[in-house]
Amino acid sequence: MASGMNQRSLAFHGLAIKRHADAAAVASLTGQPVDAVQAELEAAVATGRAIEAKGAYSLTPLARVALAAGYGRDFAELRADEAFVQAYHGFERINPELKQIITDWQTINVRGALRANDHSDEDYDNKVIDRLSALHELFEPVMAALTRGLPRLGIYGRKLEAALDKAEDGEIAWVSDIHRDSYHTVWFELHEELLRIMGTEREE
Repeated sequence: MASGMNQRSLAFHGLAIKRHADAAAVASLTGQPVDAVQAELEAAVATGRAIEAKGAYSLTPLARVALAAGYGRDFAELRADEAFVQAYHGFERINPELKQIITDWQTINVRGALRANDHSDEDYDNKVIDRLSALHELFEPVMAALTRGLPRLGIYGRKLEAALDKAEDGEIAWVSDIHRDSYHTVWFELHEELLRIMGTEREE
């Protein structure tokens, strides 16, 4: 494992990115077996490192601090890997365009006034999805470079591809719905992952 993370730290890392999730959702992000993640999260609750409600877990503030404190060690190799660092900067260069596409997906200009997009204008929606497809093509070599540095990140690439395919097939909830692995949801999680790997802060 290029990151040097042990199984517990990786499970905590996935939960920190998800923020509030069950073991299956964490495992889908980290690539670990669900039962292994479940065992780590149950142990974390027993030792006061996590809280659980209705099957969903969250790290306690102290556990989040301890996890972040280990990132310098866990990701030292990646932070020193010039190809990975350049791939990360490639992501950050594309990120503003993705944010603009999502803004344009969620809003629509009606006679000079921005309003929430009710998705009744199919032509408008299709044009935004076309822009998302074009952005994804630009992003593919960046994703490939990130995955070469840390193969586990390929999980995000596969989820982004799946979400885009569904959106292009007319299942438009897969563009930005927060209740599924939509394109925007997965992109946001990948950004969170990269910020943690690199030790940088998200720009608001």
